[in-house]
Amino acid sequence: MPSPRLPNKVSLITGAAQGIGLATALKFAAEGATVIVCDLRQAGVDDAVAQCRALGATAEGYVMDVTQRATVDDVVQRVQAQFGRIDVLVNNAGITQDARLQKMTLEQFDRVVDVNLRGVFHCAQAVADLMVAQGGGVILNASSVVGLYGNFGQTNYAASKFGVIGFTKTWSRELGPKGVRVNAVAPGFITTPMVAAMPEKILQELQAKVPLKRLGRPEEIANVYAFLASDEASYINGAVVEVSGGMSL
Repeated sequence: MPSPRLPNKVSLITGAAQGIGLATALKFAAEGATVIVCDLRQAGVDDAVAQCRALGATAEGYVMDVTQRATVDDVVQRVQAQFGRIDVLVNNAGITQDARLQKMTLEQFDRVVDVNLRGVFHCAQAVADLMVAQGGGVILNASSVVGLYGNFGQTNYAASKFGVIGFTKTWSRELGPKGVRVNAVAPGFITTPMVAAMPEKILQELQAKVPLKRLGRPEEIANVYAFLASDEASYINGAVVEVSGGMSL
């Protein structure tokens, strides 16, 4: 058996009850991490924690809305009180509310930016002092190929994912000298509940654009997060890793 990649690394993952977040929680659990599951609904959190524990991991769960700063701060304080540190933050929580520019409501724009951009800021700022004080840590941000190239009908989502790249580049400069690495992953189209809600015709068109001729699987993104969180990636900082099957070629 190879050694676990994330032995006892206390890892807080947002949006961890389904899709890429759940796959990441399970991957981290399998790699020896202590997994802190955060999501909006108690039932989803409980189920994800149970799955992590079934893999032999220490796991705890919290109902947390990343847009609510007081809640984010409270969760971080409780995790610190229980485990003494937070080694990894995976800013995975995100939503879509798609519409063309001429049809998008202010509510659609604000909601997506609030979760996907402001929420990432809240979580990163909440753990940054702790990571600096303990002498190191890793912050991993979920961007998207849409945050690299834009996408029809996704003004709000594209802006938020472009913004996450800006966060990543900036924080890697600010926190890198203090031992905290910050990187982003830019998934292509992955078979998650969010993508499954798209019309079948659109999904087939997307698949046709990918040189590998298929959509990605959540665990294929989770594998990249696990590598970037590990000491194997100790010299990777400020990177945006596209994981899209070559979709942008």
